[in-house]
Amino acid sequence: MSGQGPQRRLLGSLNGTSPATPHFELAANQTGPRCLEVSIPDGLFLSLGLVSVVENVLVVAAIAKNRNLHSPMYYFIGCLAVSDLLVSVGNVLETAVMLLVAAGTLAAQAAVVQQLDDIIDVLICGSMVSSLCFLGAIAVDRYLSIFYALRYHSIVTLPRAWRAISAIWVASVLSSTLFIAYYNHTAVLLCLVSFFVAMLVLMAVLYVHMLARACQHARGIARLHKRQHFIPQGFGLKGAATLTILLGIFFLCWGPFFLHLSLMVLCPQHPICGCVFQNFNLFLTLIICNSIIDPFIYAFRSQELRKTLQEVVL
Repeated sequence: MSGQGPQRRLLGSLNGTSPATPHFELAANQTGPRCLEVSIPDGLFLSLGLVSVVENVLVVAAIAKNRNLHSPMYYFIGCLAVSDLLVSVGNVLETAVMLLVAAGTLAAQAAVVQQLDDIIDVLICGSMVSSLCFLGAIAVDRYLSIFYALRYHSIVTLPRAWRAISAIWVASVLSSTLFIAYYNHTAVLLCLVSFFVAMLVLMAVLYVHMLARACQHARGIARLHKRQHFIPQGFGLKGAATLTILLGIFFLCWGPFFLHLSLMVLCPQHPICGCVFQNFNLFLTLIICNSIIDPFIYAFRSQELRKTLQEVVL
């Protein structure tokens, strides 16, 4: 959990920096370039994590409460909420323990702290992998519901959905354990970066194909109503904007973290790459922000789920 030592694990220490006070600063060394470093205050980081925890707990509670939401699509959304919840809990817990150890409030042996660090890092890494997997699963589910609408309920059954969910969780736990155990191997970083690129390409291809099909359907409706330009153009612009927001948020929140991992492979000693490494806390904060935004994109847009949330809260 501490910021020193060669045993520092993959998550929370790849940059080798510790949390700092809130400001933008130009960090410079005597031989390298001047770097813009964005320091994230501990209070802001913890607050964002707690907001994410509350949001995703509400999503899980609403899906569990309402039997009308017990379908494969909402189970995937619920699992995404659980993954985002674990991402936030792991980061908040790690930051809190680091602060307690640094302040001397939490006195523990180095071996105990190291074991706790391993457990938390496996939790964070596994939940990040599962979060990306469930984002991909939601995209596949929506794709099947559009292109195989008549056969959707025979293709995406509850037993198959549960098998897919179980496989994702098991694969996430196993892969995260291996990643943390061999965090200093280049192959581990390459696997993580490749996995992110694969999920990004999968989501982009599926959602672009869905948008094209939706625009084609809108043109067909327009021909029936003899309005061949107005409806498709407005629908296409709205769909393109939605797609841009969806993929843009995904890339903006996850991209910097995996850029960090890529540069660790490509130029670990280069001064310019070192400037990127100094902003690792910012990259983790963006992932927390993604956990806050995900419920608004995938869950809160459902009227049925919003009604259930009101019942849960009230």
